Amino acid sequence: MQKVSSKGGTPVRLLNTVGADPVMSPDGKFIAIAKGWGRTTREDYRGPANFDIWIYDIKNDKYNKVTDFEGNDFSLRWGADNSLYFISPKSGDYNIYKLKIGSDGNAAGEPVQITNFTDDGVRYFNISQDGQTLVMERKTDIYLQNLSGGTPQKVSVEIGADYRFDPFEHKTYSNDLDEYAVSPNGKYTAFVVRGEVFVKENDKEKSRAVNLTNYPYRDQNAAWLSDSTIIFVSDRAGQKELYLVKSADENESNIFKSLKHETVRLTNTPEDESFPVVSPDGKKLAYEIGSGKLVVVDVSPEGDFNNEVVLLDGWDAPGNVRWSPDSKWLAYSLSDLNYNSEIYIHAADNSQHPVNVSMHPRTDYMAVWSPDGKKLGFVSERNNRDADIWFVWLTKEDWEKTQQDWEEADEDSGKKKDKKKKGDDSSNVEPIKIDFDNIYQRLTQVTSLPGDESYPAISKDGETFYFVGQTEKGRDLFSIKWDGKDISTLTSGGTNPSSVRMDPNAENLYYSKRGSLNRYNLKSSKSESLPFSAKMKIIFAEEYNQKFEEGWRAINQRFYDPDFHGKDWSALKEKYKPWCLSASTKKDFQDMFNLMLGEVNASHMGMRDANDRSDTQKERTGLLGVEVEPLNKGVKITHIVPRSPAGKEKSKLNVGDVILKVDGEEIADDMNYYSLLTNKVGDKVLLEVETNGEIREVVIRPARTLKDELYDEWVEERQELVEKYSNGRLGYLHIEGMSMPSFERFERELTARGLGKEGIVVDVRYNGGGWTTDYLMTILNYKQHAYTIPRGATNNLAKNYKNFRQYYPLGERLPFAAWTKPSIALCNQNSYSNAEIFSHAYKTLGIGTLVGYPTFGAVISTGAQGLIDGSYVRLPGRGWYVLATDENMENGPAVPDIIVEEAPDSRAKGNDEQLKRAVDELLKQIDSK
Repeated sequence: MQKVSSKGGTPVRLLNTVGADPVMSPDGKFIAIAKGWGRTTREDYRGPANFDIWIYDIKNDKYNKVTDFEGNDFSLRWGADNSLYFISPKSGDYNIYKLKIGSDGNAAGEPVQITNFTDDGVRYFNISQDGQTLVMERKTDIYLQNLSGGTPQKVSVEIGADYRFDPFEHKTYSNDLDEYAVSPNGKYTAFVVRGEVFVKENDKEKSRAVNLTNYPYRDQNAAWLSDSTIIFVSDRAGQKELYLVKSADENESNIFKSLKHETVRLTNTPEDESFPVVSPDGKKLAYEIGSGKLVVVDVSPEGDFNNEVVLLDGWDAPGNVRWSPDSKWLAYSLSDLNYNSEIYIHAADNSQHPVNVSMHPRTDYMAVWSPDGKKLGFVSERNNRDADIWFVWLTKEDWEKTQQDWEEADEDSGKKKDKKKKGDDSSNVEPIKIDFDNIYQRLTQVTSLPGDESYPAISKDGETFYFVGQTEKGRDLFSIKWDGKDISTLTSGGTNPSSVRMDPNAENLYYSKRGSLNRYNLKSSKSESLPFSAKMKIIFAEEYNQKFEEGWRAINQRFYDPDFHGKDWSALKEKYKPWCLSASTKKDFQDMFNLMLGEVNASHMGMRDANDRSDTQKERTGLLGVEVEPLNKGVKITHIVPRSPAGKEKSKLNVGDVILKVDGEEIADDMNYYSLLTNKVGDKVLLEVETNGEIREVVIRPARTLKDELYDEWVEERQELVEKYSNGRLGYLHIEGMSMPSFERFERELTARGLGKEGIVVDVRYNGGGWTTDYLMTILNYKQHAYTIPRGATNNLAKNYKNFRQYYPLGERLPFAAWTKPSIALCNQNSYSNAEIFSHAYKTLGIGTLVGYPTFGAVISTGAQGLIDGSYVRLPGRGWYVLATDENMENGPAVPDIIVEEAPDSRAKGNDEQLKRAVDELLKQIDSK
């Protein structure tokens, strides 16, 4: 928290702690702050990360905690007689409370409830300058209340409607496509932009696109039933249903050329229908119902459905459903309850059970059939967790062929290639033969490149695989023979292609590139762009309605608790939808939607909106890595962040230096010094600096961020404290996040910080989560079972062998290094998500003692649902429970064995009470053995 003169100037640090809502008492003696973190939109949150109120006694440099309710106390305002007003949910709803603060900065009595709302609480309030009247925001109204007595009175506000922005916009898109599908004859492509289905010719010289749906709802998942008919998904009826669009002109059946189109609804059920996939012969349709049902129907050219067959009806939706070339089989990926995704082949008539053809504990996905019906390709992470291209041989005969057999087969194939018999019908597809017995054993790895491969496609003859792989400049399109030979890049320069698909004639590879449509011709070996011009009219009020409905439905269908933590989700919709739709900006819409989400009292939720239409400047202040205090002329450096621009040898600054000028401009006392660094990130900046009375010039390049440098400084301070507290006996490791970079740093630092130490302190305070807890458990929970002694380590093996009991070739024998000495772990209320899973596991598995403060209580696996305008809503879809206690980790924090509350100004004074307690405890445990 900073302070700055009301006349302007450079801000300077006000308090040696972090917090929110700082307000100074009228007599200037105290500063009230709210300390905690998280979303105050969660009215029902009760947990360690809640906001409590602290009073800073300016004269005595002392902090006093004056509220300890487990919910959020926030939005602080001083009234008369040193009374502090704030919002709290102590009554169940957010109401305003009053707390008398004594002359010593402590609470003088208990908080007194001022408002008594019971259905909807107060979101914001303020106090009049004379301290007599409250003004507050509740629902969509403003209220006044006299503090000397009385009840809240709603203020009648009548303001004529006015548009801040245009209510609609005509827009033409030349990129930003979300998906595409090529017609069976290869002449057209259907694609989706901002919830509208378009069609265009596959011609690099023509960009005209025809809007086939032109509706203010979300249309998507386009699939060609024939060259003149498209099936798609729309939520225009309140849920996702299947629709068909075709020409309505009896004289022009071409869907692209026709000026009239007819849309026909194909399904009408209470559940969502989605992801239609048409069989190659155009006679069958596979699609999903709800979140885990896969069905196949016979479909007529007019879109009539018959003979529905249910293939799957479970909790997980099949991924990347693909028809076999003979329209007899389906391939898809499906996860089990261990969240392992496997590849299955399923008879389209359900005449036999689905067969797992990948059979591995690592993830397998993106199945694709070879057009010749010999192979089923897919992506697998089974080899060192790299995503590689693999395939399964569908017949034992092909699997058993030697390399020489294949070479001779290639020679015969070349001789027969041009000898097509009269009467041959290329549309007749030979039935695919599949030998299912031990099929999972007939796998071949195609790629083994550095990085991940994805989006496999297979040539017409089944000989060549195409995929997206990593290059020095990014990701590009590759080709490779099925046996791993003859690899080559088809695109270059890091084009980052995605959604790669072979067209039905196996002549072109289509792909999207940053929202544009492209194709690679396999005969000419050339890429070309297929431009489009997609025109639409965006009516923003209707789009708000669509966003709300779509976001609400996504949570309704996928929130991990079907009881919504005891809330009536449908009632919340009725309550909040009118408020959301009355918003005049996207920001207001988002804030109101997030208030609705807050009612469910769950973590990992929130709507994140696309760019607002307000046109604001995009500015960024360059950072030197110094903390300063203003002088009459210039600013004095009080602190330098190590390894920041100010800490580098060529641009080194010192504590005590005075910066007088920036690029020749003097820093006056009423000037904000930071304003002189606006938009100078990475540029050379000339500073005039006074050092011990001498003037010198320093050339420096301001940084964009100091996040890493500030983090490293904090960690190094902890390392020094552990060295001091333990007298050099213990090492210290902090885990920044539960991510692979943090894990790799942990592995590296485990050797560096643990070398020669008797134990290690593992710290996950302020860790925002991720997924690597089990990797860490592998290291910390390893039990040594043997020890080794090489020749030369001792001259008397029989006598001295027990001296080597602590040695084992861990790095040689384990996938990760292991820590076999004692450890202790630290967590706090800012340990979140996977950092909490780590804390629960460390404690319940008995690895060591957990010290600190209870964690946030925010553990749900989350995903996201993209909305029509590019915004998205987060979807917490999987709950986590502690095996040892059966406790839900959501709103169930990990509670340390030893609880220590940290003082607000601990770091400023060079202390860390939690760290000190952890060091003392671990040393006691070591010394007691």
